[in-house]
Amino acid sequence: MPSVLRIFRYLRYFPWQLILNVLCSLLSVLFNLGSFVMIVPFVELLFGSGDVPTAEPELGFSAQAVAGWVFYHLAQMRTTLGLWRVLLLIGGGYLACSLLSNLMRFLSNALLATIRNGVIERLRNDIYHRITVLPISFFTHSRRGDLISRMTGDLFDVEWSIVSTMQSLVKDPINIIVFCATLIFVSWRLFLLFLLVLPAGVWLISIIGKSLRRNSVQGQQQLGTITARLEESLAALRVVKLAGWEQRQADAFAEANAGYARTMSRVARRRELGSPLSEILGTLALVIILIVGGWQVTSGYIQPSVFIFFVIVFARLIPPIQAVVKAYNSLQKGDAAAARFFEVLDADEVVLEMPSAAAVSHFENQIVLHDVCFSYSGSNTAALHHINLQVHRGEMVAIVGPSGSGKSTLVDLLPRFYDPQSGSITLDGVDIRTMRIDSLRSLFGLVSQDCILFNDTVSANIAFGATGYTDEQIRAAARVAGADEFIQLMPQGYDTPIGERGMTLSGGQRQRISIARAVLRDTPILILDEATSALDSESESQVQQALETVMHGRTAIVVAHRLATIRHADRIVVLDGGRIAEQGTHDELMHLGGLYSTLVAMQTFA
Repeated sequence: MPSVLRIFRYLRYFPWQLILNVLCSLLSVLFNLGSFVMIVPFVELLFGSGDVPTAEPELGFSAQAVAGWVFYHLAQMRTTLGLWRVLLLIGGGYLACSLLSNLMRFLSNALLATIRNGVIERLRNDIYHRITVLPISFFTHSRRGDLISRMTGDLFDVEWSIVSTMQSLVKDPINIIVFCATLIFVSWRLFLLFLLVLPAGVWLISIIGKSLRRNSVQGQQQLGTITARLEESLAALRVVKLAGWEQRQADAFAEANAGYARTMSRVARRRELGSPLSEILGTLALVIILIVGGWQVTSGYIQPSVFIFFVIVFARLIPPIQAVVKAYNSLQKGDAAAARFFEVLDADEVVLEMPSAAAVSHFENQIVLHDVCFSYSGSNTAALHHINLQVHRGEMVAIVGPSGSGKSTLVDLLPRFYDPQSGSITLDGVDIRTMRIDSLRSLFGLVSQDCILFNDTVSANIAFGATGYTDEQIRAAARVAGADEFIQLMPQGYDTPIGERGMTLSGGQRQRISIARAVLRDTPILILDEATSALDSESESQVQQALETVMHGRTAIVVAHRLATIRHADRIVVLDGGRIAEQGTHDELMHLGGLYSTLVAMQTFA
């Protein structure tokens, strides 16, 4: 179970809590055993033979010698104090041991709760951080719903199948070791009878555990599919309703859900099978011990009170064995969840930062793409072929072309959302791969057609990604973006929550808040990735005016679908099939009569 072992490595962050937990668990077991020990003199006083040795027996390292020595002193105490006073002392000792045992158990569980919650906190932070640093390419091949399932459902299984078993993996093994050592000390011959049935139990439990892990892996995959299907249905709810496919979608979900339910039923049956099996085997061993031990008592090989103590301790040995078996099966289930969890943590970080990467704080001259080639992972077709392009400071460069020509791919290379397979991209003559990623990206502002807003206030959304701002700067950015007027009309102004993904706003309002965010960051380079393509004519006009204001004095790289919005660009680069087909001003390209003029004619005709 390699994934489980990786989870347990997180325990290194809690050394003192773990040491104290083990210590408290050990003391709890020892005090618990002490309460059982008190039963021996109690039984001997009430039901003993009454034969008292005339001289104090020698104390030796054997159950019989210890029992003889204890019984002699009990008899002396009975003569001196009387039977009932001795019984009261024994009862007080039993109560004290029980109280101390439960106190230590409480402390052990309290410490374990701190460890468990701390481990899960670190795991959750690690996977969230990993998701934020993984390259964009990772998410093009992974369904968001499945990733959410790994961060929620799989992590929940890790918490309750692995981390919560730590009590069984700490206290119960201590119980087993202490009780087994006690049984061996009392009668190693009787203990051997228990070992006769142990191999059969280990074999059966291992078979159950392997089956449990296989079904758990299948179940986690099915849960990821269910979550992904739910996420997709919510995102495409309008399309589903318009097509009248509500029932079809519901049937597909029900089928996937039924498969998951069947798998988890198999998991539950196998997980619960271990405990009854261990109890049956333990009961079989107890029956054999009672028969053989009874013969030893009648033959005088062992004292009745000592045999009763052996039976009581052996009976107390079965529950921790059951707990360990259940913990083992839970670990098998949790290992499947942990394996899926670590698939994300172990995913290759394609965009890597060099150890010697230097910070960059300004942009002075130009961006140069030299012979850049790029292909998406798993694709046999190159997205970009030998791109050579210069973008000068203060220049507005438009990137146009048919769908799939590589426009968005090209601009994604600039802030290193991806790295090219060959060629280089330099900023002021320095390869961007030698720069710190965070400082490089701080030079870029982005306004895309997929306007990303968060379930927070208007002010918080504008300020996202900015530091050292004031409320007045937020309002100034909104005014530049043409958003201040409609924000002031909202119920709480800039403090108005805008809902998930800003769904309480219109498309044009969302886009202008996104533009205000770019204004507040005040970056020298602005990327506009089809920023107006999803808007109606009125909203497009308003947003276009805001964009023109924002682009003034900045280097702007504009990916455009509607060509009328980039007629006044300093330079227009036309991509076709991942190659630069032509470039120039609007008038130059129209006079050339190539692909650009064809695209303009098609939109004009439309």
